[in-house]
Amino acid sequence: MLQLILFNLFNGLIIGAFYVLVSLGLSMILNLSNVINFAHGNFLALGGYLAYALIPFIGFWPSLLVAPLATALIGYVIEVTMISRLYGRDPIYSLLLTFGLAFMLQDACRYIWGVNGLPLSVPNNISQPLSQTYFFLNAYRLFLVGIVVVSVLGLFAFLRYSRMGMRIRAGILDLDTVSALGINVRMLRSLNFAFGIFLAGLAGVLAGGQIGLNPNMGDTLLLPSFVAIIVGGMGSLVGTLLGGLTIGVAAALTAVVWPAGSDVVVYIIMAVVLLVRPRGFLGEEGMQ
Repeated sequence: MLQLILFNLFNGLIIGAFYVLVSLGLSMILNLSNVINFAHGNFLALGGYLAYALIPFIGFWPSLLVAPLATALIGYVIEVTMISRLYGRDPIYSLLLTFGLAFMLQDACRYIWGVNGLPLSVPNNISQPLSQTYFFLNAYRLFLVGIVVVSVLGLFAFLRYSRMGMRIRAGILDLDTVSALGINVRMLRSLNFAFGIFLAGLAGVLAGGQIGLNPNMGDTLLLPSFVAIIVGGMGSLVGTLLGGLTIGVAAALTAVVWPAGSDVVVYIIMAVVLLVRPRGFLGEEGMQ
């Protein structure tokens, strides 16, 4: 029984790590640009497929960086050419645009790489179990958690100490004042969107090495990631981090005693949080 609990707990941490990367990217885009990016999960899948295409030429380790960067570049181009034209208009327009983009990216992945699942090869030296008793522990899973931790710490350090990061934080609080100070808000939004897509692409590469690739792989992570933002609190990246870990671990532990309820518990948590604390764990007053 203990082994089963540890197995599900560790799986919950892995799933929570994916939720964290996806929801942090979603939250960055939503907080600064007021865009609900329904294509975010498809950017995740695109990142995984780009890594699959690059690995035969440059290997796994360079692909882990190059594929998310390429995904971010594609996201940047899409933001500049399409999404940026809808700023200042009713958010429903950008929602419908990203909803359509989701289908376009998904069909593009199907057309290029096929409808069947594909394995994303990881180096053999990190794919073997570290223990016969705790077979679910392997170097790749530990590496995955480590990469997510480093990425999150790097993101918060970037937002806190870099000039661009401070401008993004200021824009989240009051974009009009930032614009009045002479900062190029359009470029700020574009770069922020690219950062968010980079995190999605990174999650796609890591998830591909864990569960394989398919054109719909981002769909299962997208809605829980929105839930993580709501649970953690709109406008709070730290809250989003806590929300992602909370629902990931809760879903995994629920699977020990109630396997059919592992997905349901995510939405039960959201309902309870909305009833008890409508602004979420660390959301600001008024953001309900």
